[in-house]
Amino acid sequence: MSVKRTRAGAWLRRLRHPRSWPVRWRLAAVSSGLTLVILLLFGGLIGQIATQRIRNDFNNEVRSAVRILASETTVEYGLSPHGQIGKIPQLDSFVRADEASVRVFDIYGNQIAESEESVAMGPLHLGISEFGGLRVAVEEIIGENGEPSGTVQYGRSIHHVEETVDRVWLLIAAGIFGGTLLAILAGVAIAGRAMRPISSLTATARKIANTRDPSQRMPKPPAEDEVGELALTLDQMLRSLDAARGEREAAMQRQKEFVADASHELRTPLTSVLANLELLQASLGQQDQAEDREVVDSALRSSRRMSRLVGDLLLLARADAGRLDQHRSCDLAEIAGDAAAEAAPLMGDRTLKVDNDRPIRVAGSPDELHRLVLNLLDNAARHTPPRSRIELSLRQDGGEAIVEVADDGPGIPAAMRTQVFDRFVRGEGPADTARGTGTGLGLAIVSAVAESHGGGVEAAESDSGGALFRARIPIAAPETAANKPLEAL
Repeated sequence: MSVKRTRAGAWLRRLRHPRSWPVRWRLAAVSSGLTLVILLLFGGLIGQIATQRIRNDFNNEVRSAVRILASETTVEYGLSPHGQIGKIPQLDSFVRADEASVRVFDIYGNQIAESEESVAMGPLHLGISEFGGLRVAVEEIIGENGEPSGTVQYGRSIHHVEETVDRVWLLIAAGIFGGTLLAILAGVAIAGRAMRPISSLTATARKIANTRDPSQRMPKPPAEDEVGELALTLDQMLRSLDAARGEREAAMQRQKEFVADASHELRTPLTSVLANLELLQASLGQQDQAEDREVVDSALRSSRRMSRLVGDLLLLARADAGRLDQHRSCDLAEIAGDAAAEAAPLMGDRTLKVDNDRPIRVAGSPDELHRLVLNLLDNAARHTPPRSRIELSLRQDGGEAIVEVADDGPGIPAAMRTQVFDRFVRGEGPADTARGTGTGLGLAIVSAVAESHGGGVEAAESDSGGALFRARIPIAAPETAANKPLEAL
């Protein structure tokens, strides 16, 4: 009932605001409104003319009847002070069919004859008047000497005339109503037919928006009108967007291939350089070679940093290609504990609290999940001031394992909480000057690993006002079958 009431209320509000009506309704309303105005004007004019004609014809009939009576009636005067009927037509023939009354008067106003069941018809005023629902006509009787010898009063009921007039107006009203209704139906049908191409364009545009596939083509209306021009313009725009998207995807693919190839090509020489530098560092142990050792240490740090960068780029390239490691059932709590132990030297004088005492089995790659937790802890250490508190917690929420890393540092602005997972986005933190700036790929790797496991990651504000990173990893099914090995990049 509440849903029906809500819908009814929405319809009523919509009806009260015509500007919110669909275009086809507005077109139908305008056309039917114009039709109604035209029919009202035309019907009113026709009704007035017809009414006047009916009443004039009736008055002429009454006038003609009283003249016939006056011409066929004579009044004679003798010794009596009153006149007497000399000759008179059959009065009943004038009254039976027409519900009329006839009375004859002498020149003194004395009634000397009347029809059966005649009624009073008012004073004797020559001409036509209305009295008691009768149309009354009074005519003088002219004697042989050319002088008035009496008066004939003839009255006829106007009931039938008014009924005829009412029927005329009823027919006109019915015609106006029917014409307006037909105009509404025709307007809706014509507007619907006219709007059908636009509805088709709208449906196609909505489908393109939902599928994000601009390669689809707009339907071309059969008529070469404004709607056809709109469809052609939209189609040209979609073709341009599709071409631009194709160019962008091709450029992105070339960039990914370049990064993957470069990472592969750089990995081997970097490994060789690192090995040689480590051997050289071990051989420079004497005090008199301290300066040479400092140079080697600097080169070794740079090489290790470059090696990490190449590793990060390679991992992201594999994630883009969908070629990450094989997933199997593993204990996320154990993985998080190992990552926390590895991250402990990175904390400096910061406090790291770990809450992962409950085993949680997930289907994933242990190495990649280890990298996810380690990157979150490394990010927290980089962007919190000394003596900060960092907390790693692990819990299960329904069918997902939740990994949270919270700190009491400066936090992340709300506008940046989605951008921090983009590649090469760097944040400045108090630890940056001590450990060097990051590559801007740590959180991008976290996002890629979480998504490759069917989960996700988000940034929020911790209870202490710092940063909170929450990664979601689906729980392993009771019988998790290992996936087939995927081709390595």
